[in-house]
Amino acid sequence: MLDRYFSIEAAGSTVRREILAGIATFLAAMYIIVVNPSILSSAGVPFPGALTATVLISFFGSLMMGLYARNPVLVAPGMGINALFTYIMVMGAGLPWETALGCVFWAGVLFAVLAVFNARQYVIDAIPAQLRHAIACGIGLFITVIGLVNAGFLVGNPDTVVGLGEMTPMLVTFLIGLAVTAVLVARRQQGALIIGIVVTTLLAVPIGRWWGDASGVTPDQAATLVNYHGLVAWPDFSLIGRLDLLGALKVAYWPFIFVILFTAFFDALSTFMGICQAGNLLDEQGEPRNIRQSMVIDALSALISGPLGTSPASAYVESAAGISQGGRTGLVAVICGLLFLPFLFLSPLLSLVPSIATSPALIMVGVFMLAPIRNIHWDQLDDAIPAFVAMILIPLTYSITHGVVFGFLSFVVVKVGVGKAREVRPAMWVLFVLSILLLFQY
Repeated sequence: MLDRYFSIEAAGSTVRREILAGIATFLAAMYIIVVNPSILSSAGVPFPGALTATVLISFFGSLMMGLYARNPVLVAPGMGINALFTYIMVMGAGLPWETALGCVFWAGVLFAVLAVFNARQYVIDAIPAQLRHAIACGIGLFITVIGLVNAGFLVGNPDTVVGLGEMTPMLVTFLIGLAVTAVLVARRQQGALIIGIVVTTLLAVPIGRWWGDASGVTPDQAATLVNYHGLVAWPDFSLIGRLDLLGALKVAYWPFIFVILFTAFFDALSTFMGICQAGNLLDEQGEPRNIRQSMVIDALSALISGPLGTSPASAYVESAAGISQGGRTGLVAVICGLLFLPFLFLSPLLSLVPSIATSPALIMVGVFMLAPIRNIHWDQLDDAIPAFVAMILIPLTYSITHGVVFGFLSFVVVKVGVGKAREVRPAMWVLFVLSILLLFQY
């Protein structure tokens, strides 16, 4: 029955492989269950309610993505856009968080309209293949940077901006886990990323018990890195319906609705293009598979995020973890969604898997996603320069949207500057103007 619905065999996969891929994706992205509420709580959103909202939208969004769009893509509250919600809208501009949730809802409504009327097709047609390849590579580098930062390998440095972290027991454990994971991947061991996560978690158990100290690293400031905090935590549904719909419609708040819309739209579109390009999940025309259905689900997920009590949900780049494990169908997303649901009650168990355990998997995903770099015309500089700008700025700005925006801008400027303005399609000129407007909203 599963094979018939998801066409698993036709996609060159098996049910077992799809389940393992779903587990790998979930393990790579499950940090969002705790991290998203932590960020939103800085805006005054109650942490327990935000955690419940995070789990619910991750469950519904991923389930819908798998059953309707049938793509192996996880949906959860987006990193970056939750920071926009907290630090720019609420803390920076002074919006009440209920009103900010209202802005999320109206942005979701507009996103849904764009998705239903297939506006993404005009955007995809406008984006040249060179930029698509570059965006895929940029997302891969972004995932790698996230893994290195989560592991403490990359740290802030006032003299050099970034630097190598101190060689602590945690960093040594991460490096051993990375070596194990890399060897398993190189040997093409099925389930390599999951095995790497489990091995690294086990290696982290002694930290704070027999050697090293994790004080100040874990959320509870514990000296031990792998901690058991009980089994059950009851869900808090108090945030459902707490958004201010009418207050969000004030003219002064329209720019925020626009920024959320633009960010959510391009985060979703760029993520789909990137992971599908790297994972070869393309249709007969060479475009991301089932992209229209996927964008509709992403839009609906963003729309219901506000009423549930969280910032917009979006497709997750960590989906590449499961795709790299051989996941090819919507069953992967269904498995991810189902794995989120128990954490309405079992959220304390997340503390058993530290960030250094999932970091090796994220770095390996970065390796896989750099495959399209060979398709960029590096000897044709009017293509290479915009591609490089997009690829390098995604990780350096810690934002897919910013990298894409500057990629668009540089493409138009360079093509016009070398006398090839005819290669800039009308829709790209629209994106050029929108990109400029977006930059002035941040």
